[in-house]
Order: sequence, then C-alpha cells, then structure tokens
Amino acid sequence: QVQLVESGGGLVQAGDSLRLSCAGSGGTYVMGWFRQAPGKEREFVARISRSSGSTRYADSVKGRFTISRDNAKNTVDLQMNSLKPEDTAVYYCAAGFIGSTRPSDYPYWGQGTQVTVSS
Repeated sequence: QVQLVESGGGLVQAGDSLRLSCAGSGGTYVMGWFRQAPGKEREFVARISRSSGSTRYADSVKGRFTISRDNAKNTVDLQMNSLKPEDTAVYYCAAGFIGSTRPSDYPYWGQGTQVTVSS
C-alpha cells in the first residue's frame, strides 16, 4: 500500500510561484499530479516516469510547471511558476504503474492540497 501526503499549497497572487511536494512516492511507480477545481472533473497536470527520464505536461501548464522526483527521498515535487487564477484547485499526487494522463489509471492518491491564486 502506498501512502502519499501532499504539502506546499497556499494562497498566492497571480504571477507568483509555489512548490508542491508529495512524500511517499518510492521509485516503483509512475507519479502524477492532478487537480480539481470546484464543479469540475479531476484533470491531469503532469507525470514523471520512474527514472525521471520522461515527463509529460498538460498544455495549460506547459512551460510554467515542472515535475521532478527524488527516489532516494521518496518525494515528487511540482514547481509552479507564473501562476494564474485558473490554476486554482485542489492538487493531488497520484501513483500508478503506467504512464497515463487518466486519473483512473492511478490507484493510489494523496489527500490533496489547496492552491488558490488571486487576481
């Protein structure tokens, strides 16, 4: 069983940066970040392969967000720069076995951390 714990969320202004961290990832899983805004479905943000050799981003965050992992520390981070009000959501860390953008392909999830970006 994988236990994932996110941290680093908060309230920031548009243009600011935040760094989210997910503890408990391990090196066995593909790791992903997803987000869910009120009234919307959970959506893919970024994912990273087990070896960090492959990453993928949603078009909406490409060039602004960076996913990274440290398998020795069992952490996966999401560096978010140039934040926009539309980035406001609960952000979730997830672990899975395949490189996918679909939430249903990730069996393990953290509890989420709130990110709020004011204009």
